[in-house]
Amino acid sequence: MPALDSSLTEIRTFYSVKEIREVVEDQLNQYKMMLEDYTQWLGTLLRNPERSKDQEWAKKTAELQKILKAGVRKGGKKEEKSNTSTDWVQFKELLLCADDFGEAEIIFEAVEQIKTKVDKLEKIKSSLVDLERYGLGKDVLYITFMHDGIPERMLFKPRKGTEITKFQFIADFSIAK
Repeated sequence: MPALDSSLTEIRTFYSVKEIREVVEDQLNQYKMMLEDYTQWLGTLLRNPERSKDQEWAKKTAELQKILKAGVRKGGKKEEKSNTSTDWVQFKELLLCADDFGEAEIIFEAVEQIKTKVDKLEKIKSSLVDLERYGLGKDVLYITFMHDGIPERMLFKPRKGTEITKFQFIADFSIAK
């Protein structure tokens, strides 16, 4: 799977809203593929017949699956998973683990974060589709602040040599007598 270039903060200039939407759609597709891969990996790990004989593993797996079914967030905040984590040790800015169940925990956490990004990208894509309908013109540059591959702010700027006119509505009305 290709690596996502989304873990950075950048300012990108686009020449149309369609171009931004296409970038968002590509990001969305990559995240969806990654989400599918990680979900399958987690499922395979949790259903491993050799490990299911281990009572501690079975207990942790049941707790993790309960969290998966219930959802991680309550009231918009992430719930603490301290009851499933056992052998994580802080080493400076890293958490380290030698427990076999640590693998399931990091995959689970990655799946939850990717789901959040997919949701956000879906909403951004919808906003961009609506923005495309307004047809802001071809003489506009879209300077876009992107964080983790997700457009968060957009500035409209006229291309060099062109002027942007404010939105105007000019019409002639006729009234039948």
